[in-house]
Parts: sequence; C-alpha cells; structure tokens
Amino acid sequence: MSTTVTIPIAGFKDVYEVPAVEKALQELPPSANEALRATYEKMVRLGGQRFTVKPSALPEMEALFQELPNFTEVLEDIRKHLALCVGSNDSIELPPMLLLGEPGIGKTHFARKLSQLLGTGFGFVPMSSLTAGWVLSGASSQWKNAKPGKVFDTFLNGEYANPVIVVDEIDKASSDGQYDPLGALYELLEVETSTRFVDEFVELPIDASGAVWLATANDASHDWGRQFPEALSDSALDKLAGLPPREMRRAVQSAFGNAKLAGRAEVSPDDVQPARSSRKPKIGFQ
Repeated sequence: MSTTVTIPIAGFKDVYEVPAVEKALQELPPSANEALRATYEKMVRLGGQRFTVKPSALPEMEALFQELPNFTEVLEDIRKHLALCVGSNDSIELPPMLLLGEPGIGKTHFARKLSQLLGTGFGFVPMSSLTAGWVLSGASSQWKNAKPGKVFDTFLNGEYANPVIVVDEIDKASSDGQYDPLGALYELLEVETSTRFVDEFVELPIDASGAVWLATANDASHDWGRQFPEALSDSALDKLAGLPPREMRRAVQSAFGNAKLAGRAEVSPDDVQPARSSRKPKIGFQ
C-alpha cells in the first residue's frame, strides 16, 4: 500500500535575486575563479524562482505509521503541524527535528519518506564522511578546488523553496581544527538570519528559511556526558536561555568543562558563561 500524497504545488518563491547575480557576474574580474563564474551563469540560467508546497488537505499517513513503527511519535507531531497548515495560506512549516536511535532503525529511510509525503525536494548531508568545516556553507572562491556548500547546492539544483534537508549522523561531525562543520546551522535554524543566508563561495544571499531540517544521530551526547545528570538544573537553563541561539552550543560544552575543572558533577549557573567579545579595542586618541 502506498502513501497517498495530497499536497499539491501551491505557489512560487524567489530564493535569490537574479539582478544581483547578474551584477556580480558582470563585476567579476578576468582572473576570477572559473567555477564561481560558472555558478553565477547557472544561477542566471535557472532563475531564482522555486516551487513551494502546502497541504490542501491532510495527507493519508496510515501507511507510513505501519511501515515506520519506530517513528510513531514523530509522525504524530508532523501530522499536527500539517493540520495547522490546512486551510491557511502558510507553506509547510515543521520545526527542526532530531531523530535519535541505534544504527539500522531506518532514520535515513524515514527522512526520504518524509520528503515524499510532503511532496518537496530532498537534500542529504552525510556528516560521518565529511570533515571539512565548509560542507554546509561553502568555501571561499579564493581557495583551490573551492565549491558551494550542500545547502546552496540543494536550493540551486532543486525545484523547491522548502526542501527537506537531512544532516545525517550529526553526532559524527568532526572539525578540521579551524572550522566548525556545524557552524552554519546556527544561522540556518534562525528564521531571521536564514532568510539571507550567504554561502561563502557564492557570496550572495539566498532565502533558505523554507527548509525543513532533520538531523539523525546514534548517540545523544559524548561519552563524558554520562558523568553528569541527564538534564541541567532550572537555574542553569535560565542562564543559558539568556544567550543568543548560536552561542548556546559553545556555552553548554564550556559549562560542562567548567564544572569538571571545579570538581563538580553538575553544572551550576556560574558555569554558563557568554562568549567574550571578539572585538579588538580601537587604538588612537579620543
């Protein structure tokens, strides 16, 4: 029995501005990266408009519940969010999801099925086999063999403005020591900043706010996390809540380190510290 898709193409959305691309293309010097020039030309050729999808009726999901019994809870949540879109002018809006479980339970298969259910595009980022910090956000065109990141690539070469993008095995992400491979997610998961996401290779903003984000992981935390309680105290959470979202990941890990150095097995509010300002003091007279 196959799932009945009842989510038609609903409209269009510009994910980037073609005139801005044309201007950037004209201003490229003769010595510019040829791959960058080719990317701009492709952007102009394909245009910035992509399909958006929204439910006209709640899709039939019973077959998915039967096929994917390990995902009953998340399917229930998805059905509730889709129900909110029915009868409205909103496109599909699903909160970022983390599928946590042992290898082999079908997390990646579920992600593809979700894309089919929604009737939208699919982007896949396998973090276990990719170590470069620019895998999501691209590398500067000044570097040899540089290219756009997976996010930009999904929007450029796909047909939809709200694709499902899977960050597979996010717990396997490893940094090369200079770049955080997940750093771009802090910007992409915030609605305000994702509307003008800039890939470092392309250096032009795209509207990535429509993406449906789904991450998979085998382990909830590092092994050292077993030394601490499963949840932070209310006072520590209150302190953490006062930080900008993109600082939270760094602050959480730093807080555990502060607690460990102090010989404690629980994080206190004082362990949660904001990042120091990276601004250098101005030199001169006032």
